Amino acid sequence: FFLLQVLNEKKLQEVDSLWKEFETPEKANKIVKLKHFEKFQDTTEALAASTALVEGKLSKNLKKILKKIVAKDAHEQLAVADAKLGGVIKDKLNLSCIHSPMVTELMRGIRSQIEGLITGLPSREMAAMCLGLAHSLSRYKLKFSPDKVDTMIIQAISLLDDLDKELNNYIMRCREWYGWHFPELGKIITDNLMYCKCVRKVGDRSNFASSDVSDILPEEIEEDVKAAAEISMGTEVSEEDINNIIHLCDQVIEISEYRTQLYDYLKNRMMAIAPNLTVMVGELVGARLIAHAGSLLNLAKHPASTVQLLGAEKALFRALKTKRDTPKFGLIYHASLVGQTNTKNKGKISRMLAAKTALTIRYDALGEDTSAEMGAENRLKVETRLRLLEERGIRRISGTGKALARTDKYQNKSEVKIFDPSGDSTLPAVSKKRKIQEVEEQDTEIAVKAKKFKAEMKEETTVENDEPVKKKKKKKDKEKQAEEEEVQNEEPPTSPTVENTEKKKKKKKKIKEQDED
Repeated sequence: FFLLQVLNEKKLQEVDSLWKEFETPEKANKIVKLKHFEKFQDTTEALAASTALVEGKLSKNLKKILKKIVAKDAHEQLAVADAKLGGVIKDKLNLSCIHSPMVTELMRGIRSQIEGLITGLPSREMAAMCLGLAHSLSRYKLKFSPDKVDTMIIQAISLLDDLDKELNNYIMRCREWYGWHFPELGKIITDNLMYCKCVRKVGDRSNFASSDVSDILPEEIEEDVKAAAEISMGTEVSEEDINNIIHLCDQVIEISEYRTQLYDYLKNRMMAIAPNLTVMVGELVGARLIAHAGSLLNLAKHPASTVQLLGAEKALFRALKTKRDTPKFGLIYHASLVGQTNTKNKGKISRMLAAKTALTIRYDALGEDTSAEMGAENRLKVETRLRLLEERGIRRISGTGKALARTDKYQNKSEVKIFDPSGDSTLPAVSKKRKIQEVEEQDTEIAVKAKKFKAEMKEETTVENDEPVKKKKKKKDKEKQAEEEEVQNEEPPTSPTVENTEKKKKKKKKIKEQDED
C-alpha cells in the first residue's frame, strides 16, 4: 500500500491537460508526493488485498493505514478510483472521499510514473511482482485451478462425438467403395478396423492368395477370405481406384488411433476433476453431463430431478404440452447401472442413481478431497437396491415373502372329478328374498298393465256405440230434406184450401212420428 499527497490542486482542475504534468518523473513529483508506503509480506496477502479492492471491500491492512495516517488529516479529501470503495470508507471511517474524471486521470498519470514516485524498488522486481499478482488475481477471478479444468472435458467429449460420426461415414464409404470390387469381404470381416487394415495391406483381391494377413485376421477367417477371393462376383477396378481406397483406409486407421488416445485422455481428466462422478456413472456419461450443464459448478447447482432428465428436455416439454407421461431419464440412461436393469425397474434405479450422482457432483465441485471413496460407497448402495428390486420379483413368483423361489419335485395326483350341472347355467345366483321381491314386483306390473288394457277397451266400445247413432241422425236429416223438396216441387191442387190444410197436418204428424222413432 502507498498513499500520495497532492501538492498543487490548481493543476488538477485542468482535466484535459493533466496528462502533460506526468510526462516525466520530475513533473510528477511537483504535483504528488509519497506520504506512506507499506510492503506486503507475500503474494497471498497481496492477493487478498487486491481481491478485496476488486470486490469493493475494505481490507484489514488498508483499514489500519487509513486510521493511522489519514485520521490526522481528517479535514482533507481522499481521492478514490472506485466509488463503491469510497462509500465503504466513508461509512466505516467517516472520511470524505471524492471520485470524478479528474481522479481517474490522476490515477492514470500515477501508474505511468510509479517507478519515479516510489524510490528504492528496481524495475525488474516491480515487473515480476506485478506479473505474479496479475496471474494470481486472474486465477481468482476465473475460479481457475490447473487440476480442475472442466472446459477441457467439454471440448474432449464434443470432439469424441464428432470423431465417431466421421468414422462411421468414412467406414461406410470405404465398405461401399471396395464392395464393388470384393463384395464378399464385407460379410466375412465384420470389424471395421480389421476390414480397413486388411484392405490397406492387400489392395487388389487377386493378391489375397499370395499375401499373409495372419497378423490381422484369425486363421479361420483368413481361409474364408482367400476362398471367397477366388470365386468373387465383384468387378475389376484400376490401380488408381485401389490407391484411393487405400488412402481412405489410412485415414480411418489414423482417426481410430487418435480416438483411442483421446478416450484415454478423457478418462484421465475425468478421474482428476470428478472422480466420484466417474465411479458412479462412467467417464463418458459424466463428461456429457458436464458438457450439457456448461461446467462442473453449474452441474452441481442442479437438483437430482434435473440431473435425471438432463438431455431429455425436448421430450419433457412435449409431454407437458400434450399432457402425457413425462420421461424418466435423459443422458443418465446410458449409465451401466441403468442399462443392466430390466425395463420395469429402470425408472426407480435412474431416480436413485440421479440422487446419488447429484451428491457426488457437489462433492467433486465444492469439496477439497480428491478421493473416489464417496462415489464407490454410493454406487454400492445403488447396486444393493437394484439387487433387492430384482429379488423381490423372484420372491413374488415363489409365493412366499421370505424364502426364494424353490423348484419342488413334481408328483402326479390322479383325482376323479364329477360334472357339476350348475356350471351350465349362465344366470347369476340370486337369494330367496331377492326372488320373492322380484316375483311381487312382476305381479304388480302385470296388474297395472291389465287395468290399463281394460280402460282402453271401454273407450273403444263407447266410440263404436256412438258412431251408429250419428249415422241414423244423418239418414233422418236426408229424408226431411227430400220430403221438403217434393212438397216445393208439387203443383197446387184444384180442391179447396181445407183439403190442403188437412194434408199438411197429416205430413207434420208423419214427420213427428219419424223423429220420435
